Amino acid sequence: MRVVRKDVTVQVAAHRKRPQRPLSGHTARTAATLALAGAATATAFDGTGHAEPQLTPTQVKAKVESLYREAEAATEKYNGVKEKADAGQRRLSALQDEVARKQTRLDSAREALGSIAAAQYRDGGIDPAWQLALSSDPERYLDGAALAERAGDRQAAAVSRVRQQLREIERLRGAARIEVKSLRSRQAELRRQKKTVTGKLDEARRLLARLTPPQRTEVTGAGGTGDRASRSATDARQPQRPGSAPTSHAAAAVAYAYSKLGSPYVWGATGPNAFDCSGLVQAAYRSAGISLPRTTYAQINAGRRVSRSELQPGDLVFFYSGISHVGIYVGDGQMIHAPNPSAPVRLAPVDQMPFAGATRVE
Repeated sequence: MRVVRKDVTVQVAAHRKRPQRPLSGHTARTAATLALAGAATATAFDGTGHAEPQLTPTQVKAKVESLYREAEAATEKYNGVKEKADAGQRRLSALQDEVARKQTRLDSAREALGSIAAAQYRDGGIDPAWQLALSSDPERYLDGAALAERAGDRQAAAVSRVRQQLREIERLRGAARIEVKSLRSRQAELRRQKKTVTGKLDEARRLLARLTPPQRTEVTGAGGTGDRASRSATDARQPQRPGSAPTSHAAAAVAYAYSKLGSPYVWGATGPNAFDCSGLVQAAYRSAGISLPRTTYAQINAGRRVSRSELQPGDLVFFYSGISHVGIYVGDGQMIHAPNPSAPVRLAPVDQMPFAGATRVE
């Protein structure tokens, strides 16, 4: 009995053991992939994997500055689209208000025509010849008939006015539909530009976060900014030197810029407590009673072009080939500008960046 059980056991085991089949193509690829993944994991655990290369502070600085320039260019595009979108929204609101006013007048005119029609229906519309024949006072009737004819002319004119109002309302509604379509397109472009800007700035923040605090200060050039801003703000409270700016408007703009030293950079901001580069320039001249366009590439055409050798306080100075940055010249080779999210509004040499041109606001 013991031998039989052994044989049975062997036979069952042999029965359960299935022959191995060659791996199919898909299965083989899957196995190879898993094997490679396992090898990579083992390598990582062994400490021999390749980590992301550590950038030096100099490399981080170059990369961050490049990201800031790209973000600033996208910011100016955003500002330009937003300016057009805001103007479009104002036009749309004006069209909607005008449609509402004309609709009110149209409703009143329709109500008046309805009253006239109801009165005619009640009178039965008797033929004028029979009214003349049956009248006890023909002369008086003829006078009344002339009055009725004039009233009919006025009614026809009222109908014509209603038709004109209908056509005008439809024209305004058509213009509003076009404005809505344009506004939606600009809003979509705003979202795209905002995504670009925030993506660049987020990447710059991630790079800076890898540095030690002293390295970060070296890269962003933030050391001493507070002292410079404090000294400059004190100077700004002193009277301007006679003839230091070509016009009172320029002097007022320079004084405003000095008063904002140390204010944070926030992209898309136009003050009064935060600014981007073109927002600071716009706010400075707005304080002087002059309205400037919102973007750098429009601001450069907002006055008379001057050469670098002709610069006077209050002139707008522009940088980079794409005219993506602007500051306010304050004399002695210095400007006040809003640099980037890593640095507040501050004084800086004009030759700190590639000079692209200058404009004098007059």
